Amino acid sequence: MSYKVKLEIFEGPFDLLVYLIETSEMSIYDIRISEITEQYLEYINEYESRDIEISAEFLVLAATLIEIKSKMLIPGNREVLGEPETEDPRKDLVEKIIEYKKFKKVAELLDIKEDSYLKRWYKPQEDLADYNNNGAFDVLVVEPDKFIETFKLFLERRKKVEDIQRHYEKSAKIRDRVGIKDKIKVIKQYLKESVKISFGEIMADCEDTYEVAVTFVAMLEMMKSGQIIVKQKTSFGEILIEGINK
Repeated sequence: MSYKVKLEIFEGPFDLLVYLIETSEMSIYDIRISEITEQYLEYINEYESRDIEISAEFLVLAATLIEIKSKMLIPGNREVLGEPETEDPRKDLVEKIIEYKKFKKVAELLDIKEDSYLKRWYKPQEDLADYNNNGAFDVLVVEPDKFIETFKLFLERRKKVEDIQRHYEKSAKIRDRVGIKDKIKVIKQYLKESVKISFGEIMADCEDTYEVAVTFVAMLEMMKSGQIIVKQKTSFGEILIEGINK
């Protein structure tokens, strides 16, 4: 089973490669392969030095770039020997990059469509068979008991619509809630203003149990990555958080 790693803003090897090409203001059809290979390997080495696991896809593309770089040296030698030049070794890579950019563009459009539809909610279809006589509406003449029964049915259907609306609003609030990355930024801001901060001070701003849990997980992530130190002098005593300057 393959395992995909996201390196900051790069979701895959071609995402990183396209970023390097565009940042260097190169044409996709005329890639300076030696320069791009060096930049790509620098990114790989940087993340390996941070003990970040890199998926095989990144390493495969790195090997491909090195192979193309070596082949780019051959045409000059063959020209001296009077041998015909071979096909541009960058051709397959260029075709793959163009195909990747097409699929990425389509994926972005689908994301926009998904966001648009998530903001909609639909009214359930009403059954008007009881009030429709062969497709034409007539004046209703009903007994009081029948009228009361119909009115109750109307209230039940209205309640279903209101339940759907409440469910949508609740789902929207959950989607818009603060995430772990947001809480990490908040904790960092606290530590900029003060060398130490207590656990209680951070939790004081939490609105509910959900936000308390997110804040706690954010602290664990920061401890794991060596961004903060957490101290407690006595059992059940006050917990102090200190930032680590790197």
